[in-house]
Amino acid sequence: MTATSLILPLAAYLIGSISTAIITCRLLGLRDPRTTGSGNPGATNVLRTGGKKAAIITLLGDMIKGLLPVLAGHWLHVTDQVLAATALAAFLGHLYPLYFGFKGGKGVATAIGVLLGISGWLGLAVVGCWLVAFAVSRISSLSALTASLAAPFLAYWLLGSPWLVGAVALMAVLIYWRHRSNIRNLIKGEEPRSNTRA
Repeated sequence: MTATSLILPLAAYLIGSISTAIITCRLLGLRDPRTTGSGNPGATNVLRTGGKKAAIITLLGDMIKGLLPVLAGHWLHVTDQVLAATALAAFLGHLYPLYFGFKGGKGVATAIGVLLGISGWLGLAVVGCWLVAFAVSRISSLSALTASLAAPFLAYWLLGSPWLVGAVALMAVLIYWRHRSNIRNLIKGEEPRSNTRA
C-alpha cells in the first residue's frame, strides 16, 4: 500500500465535505438551506428557497468536488481499487461532511461529478437518464432515483472493472437511502413537481 492510496481518498473526503449549498447561501445572504424548505443542503432545495443563481453555483460546486479527486486519481495512474475508494470518499464527504456535523446532502450532483471523473461517457449516460426521466415526470427526486438505478448497469457495460462498478452500485444504494422520505412521498403521490423546463 502506497502513501497515495491513503492520502488521495482522505483528500477526496475532505474536499467532498465542503458544503457548496451552505457556503453559497451564506455568501449570498440567503437562509441556511438546512433550516428552510426540505432542509436538504443541495441544489434542488436551494433552487426552491434561494433562486436559480444560488442553485446553479451549488450544483456546479457539488459536481466539481466529486470530479476533481477522481481526475487526480487518473492523473496519478492509481489502481481501480484506489480510484474506487477515492470516488466513494468524495461522495461520502458530501453525505457526511466533517465540517458540518456529518449532516450533508443527498449526493446526486456529487455522484454525477464522480461518474464524469470515472468516465465521461458514463457520466453523460447517467445525466441523460436523469434528463429523460425529468422531461417525463417533472419530479427531481424521481429523476435522481431513475438515474441512480441505471448507473450500476451502465457502469458494468461501459467499465467492466469490478471495483468501479461496485463503487457506483454502493453510491446508488446510498442515494436511495438518502431519498427514503422522497420515496414515501412518491408512493403517496405527494412529491412536488417542478415548473422549470429542462
